[in-house]
Amino acid sequence: MDLSAMDPSAPILLFDSGIGGLTVLAELRKILPQAPVIYAADTAGLPYGAKTEAEIAARVSGLLGRLAERYRPRLICIACNTASTIALGMVREVLHVPIVGTVPAIKPAAEMTRTGTIGLLGTAATIRQAYVDNLQAEFAADKRLLRFAAPDLVSAAEAKLRGEAVDPDIYRQAAEGLRSQPGGADIDTVVLACTHFPLVEDGLAAAFGPGVRFVHGAQGIARRIAFLTGDNEMRRERPDFALFTGGASQFEALLPALVKYGLDHADRF
Repeated sequence: MDLSAMDPSAPILLFDSGIGGLTVLAELRKILPQAPVIYAADTAGLPYGAKTEAEIAARVSGLLGRLAERYRPRLICIACNTASTIALGMVREVLHVPIVGTVPAIKPAAEMTRTGTIGLLGTAATIRQAYVDNLQAEFAADKRLLRFAAPDLVSAAEAKLRGEAVDPDIYRQAAEGLRSQPGGADIDTVVLACTHFPLVEDGLAAAFGPGVRFVHGAQGIARRIAFLTGDNEMRRERPDFALFTGGASQFEALLPALVKYGLDHADRF
């Protein structure tokens, strides 16, 4: 696709299972404040981490196909680690639009760690993927990588953005899930391998205690989007907005938070 010939008002489409992709949107705003954005959340399919690979691949491909046909985006970002590690290749084969995925930030974590022991928090579907094995082999072969599935952090992030209180035990359980593994006491760097998780980084930091740094891919994803769109003209002709697949009541409580991310309103699709 020739992005230079693209309509200046063509949007960047950010897709996630829920509100985790807002962490990517926040970084994208810093680099491309003029870019028109549509944020699509498959809230009816949440959580992805509990689904099979086949279910996720079919669902993501189908939804992105419909969205691409209707909104003609200049670029699609799958701002979801689970969806990216499973469906990215398939989506790239069927859609003729640049697609940016989200992968666990194992490479920068390997460069940051001083003890050589890295923790990785993600969904159950993400941490079992061969994609993660390959990233470890390529960038952290000489490091110890401990993984733990923490699906409750997804619901905690969604609840926090709705303004609800989150039980601190959720954060403690995630920290203990890594710390209790052999070598876990040496963890000094934790990969947040779900775009939801940076939204609750403060709670995780309190649970892990001092001396632990967290790393995620939102900044790198935003830089990649900016690189691919290059110097293309962009013009926002209407307010940015969100789309969701679930019940309206589920998303209405998030509207005040969405406004803070520059999203004017939300519609079902």
